[in-house]
Amino acid sequence: MRSDQLSEVFELVEIRGVVAGGFAARGPWVARSPCRDSLKLVAMVSGHGRLLTDGLDEPVELAPGDVAILTNRSWLQHEGGSGTGPRRQIGPEENFTGLTDADRSTDDIVLGTAVDINPAGRELLLRAMPPVGHVRASAATNLRSLLNQLFEEVAGQRTGSTFAIRQYAQLLVLHALRAYLDQADVPPGWLRVLTDERLRPALELMHSEPGKPWGLADLAGAAAMSRSSFARHFRDVAGVPPLTYLSRYRMLLAQRALRGQDVRVGALAVELGYGSEAAFSNAFKREVGESPLRYRHRARNERQILGEVFPANAPTSNAPAGAVEGWGHD
Repeated sequence: MRSDQLSEVFELVEIRGVVAGGFAARGPWVARSPCRDSLKLVAMVSGHGRLLTDGLDEPVELAPGDVAILTNRSWLQHEGGSGTGPRRQIGPEENFTGLTDADRSTDDIVLGTAVDINPAGRELLLRAMPPVGHVRASAATNLRSLLNQLFEEVAGQRTGSTFAIRQYAQLLVLHALRAYLDQADVPPGWLRVLTDERLRPALELMHSEPGKPWGLADLAGAAAMSRSSFARHFRDVAGVPPLTYLSRYRMLLAQRALRGQDVRVGALAVELGYGSEAAFSNAFKREVGESPLRYRHRARNERQILGEVFPANAPTSNAPAGAVEGWGHD
């Protein structure tokens, strides 16, 4: 089985989907709210809607099974429904209220999913995403079925639904990003390079043994390309030269190790291919903005604070029936 660099990077940046809101409506309706999440999915489970947000001149028309991917937006407005009379204002505080009795054959049903990513992930992935991406169900056959399954769990409130919603939310993020990559002209960056078949053999070398002193000739040979062709194609796809990519990947691994392990900085430097602890610390500070020891101290303090605010046995934000307020989450 071939290695899966996209899954590896998703794990490194700790990407996590959280169903953060939803509503069902009949007749004319409009929902307005701030958008507090750096990456957010708005899914049209059934019915039709028009979505506006900052930076858009024309609304995005959402059909059943469509998903809008919002990146670093500050507000959104979503409207739909037919019939006469003024549009009914749907407040974000409604959350999942009313979904229990919702009917996909007659209602406009919308679910919002916030995507949590660690700081390194925000820097890597969001740079490769447009302000608004539109994933059409007509070109992503699995997406509509997945949304229907997610809706059934949210609306049904059955035993084990909280666990199921968490899993479906993760799959929704993956399917939406996959479909976006298939449908869109993705700008240079991590998402594009991780799905480039010509570069896959070179990426497998860097990801499987990141501490080896890979040279341009090694990587070009693995990709069966000349050094100049490989360097040019890699930069066109990734937006950075191959060895810069390798250095940044090493820093992702270093950040994960410093967040979750008691590894010595000197040992980590050797593992990632640096000749000395000082060389590693300098590279880390250039990329991350602070020393490895300071990063570890800050990351562990933040994790402790989060653990106190959200203890392990507390209800999760995926719990249905109004457990989360609004489209976003803090």
